[in-house]
Amino acid sequence: MRSARLEHLLELLTFESLPLPEQVLHGIRDAKFETCTPIQSKSLPITLARKDLAGQAQTGTGKTAAFLITLFTRLLENKTPPASKEKAGPRALIIAPTRELARQIEKDALLLGKHCDFRTVCVIGGVDYDKQRNQIKAGVDILIATPGRLIDFYKQKFFSLKRVEVLVVDEADRMFDMGFIADLRYLFRACPAYDKRQSMLFSATLNHRVMELCYEHMNNPVRVAIEPEKAVVDAITQILYHVGQHEKFNLLLGLMKQEAGEKVLIFSNTKIECEQLEWKLNHNGFNAGQISGDLHQRARIKVLERFQEGELDILIATDVASRGLHIDNITHVINYDLPQDAEDYVHRIGRTARAGNKGTAITLCCEDFAQHLDRVEEYLKNKIPVAWPEEELFLEEKEGTPPRRKRRGPPKAKTDNRKPQGTRRPPRRRPQLARTR
Repeated sequence: MRSARLEHLLELLTFESLPLPEQVLHGIRDAKFETCTPIQSKSLPITLARKDLAGQAQTGTGKTAAFLITLFTRLLENKTPPASKEKAGPRALIIAPTRELARQIEKDALLLGKHCDFRTVCVIGGVDYDKQRNQIKAGVDILIATPGRLIDFYKQKFFSLKRVEVLVVDEADRMFDMGFIADLRYLFRACPAYDKRQSMLFSATLNHRVMELCYEHMNNPVRVAIEPEKAVVDAITQILYHVGQHEKFNLLLGLMKQEAGEKVLIFSNTKIECEQLEWKLNHNGFNAGQISGDLHQRARIKVLERFQEGELDILIATDVASRGLHIDNITHVINYDLPQDAEDYVHRIGRTARAGNKGTAITLCCEDFAQHLDRVEEYLKNKIPVAWPEEELFLEEKEGTPPRRKRRGPPKAKTDNRKPQGTRRPPRRRPQLARTR
């Protein structure tokens, strides 16, 4: 009973009730944050007490703000002269697995830390090398980086990591998935000893691999967790349409017309499908862009900025390319393809209904990916509500032939032998109910 009451109280924490410097509170007000999210309520009392933390939380739960608030508070409390001397190195290091996530953390850091007078630098691949090097040489307090570019600069002795007071690792599980774990261990060893710094690690899952890393390189970390299913916000309306592969795009056109003017994020399972959807939607009168693994980093940034600023209404992405994205005011998430990984479903739909807003998640379940549905629903511990689209929702697509896909790198053997889809909607057959719901 006592623990339940404590949990309830934690969920009601406000930032004003926490022992935070006025500069940090000012940034929080600028961000229009008032009440802590569950992960912030659980973690901040621990991290503000300067304890190490291993936190389990999905993207979109407020974990970035949790470690940034802690980081700013600690640096303000420690009266250390600002970094200005070449090679002095950062006072805080934040490591992220992807470029998009690193850039998002930088954006949040500049907002929340606006009144703290810290020099923040983001170091990632695919961006001007000399510019980043010069930024570091000019002095840095908070360094946000992906492992590859960070190690590159470090080995060239552009800076030292011996000055690090706070070390943050975000999305640690992805570090393992992307093969960065050896790099991560190298960076841990380059920083001061675990008892000479504060460390915070966040991950979607705290499996044995992640916890082994924590116990190896952190100082008795306190473990806190927000269960994955809690990341599916009650404010999200979930809808599942059973539809044949041959008419899936026709249904998508109808949905886009129905939701005209809304901010829509569409997920596809392949890079090729992303590119095809972008062309077909634009060809049919919509304003869409896409980010996939084949898109150059500068091009990705440009597309994301256009989407964030409202120049694009629709963004199409794969799971890999979208990892760590934080885009405000997304009203609809559409799973054009049902994901193979159940956690990816939660991750996808959690991009909407943020900051107290409502959102809609629509899944188009065709015969190519229907085998994943049971796994997703088992993970959710709920059935996704099924709806049957009206005939009028299926629209004919405009005739046209997409341009030939540009090759990147050496020519590869052709693996996709599917015939191009026809430009007109084929006769529709009502799908048979294969499952009892």
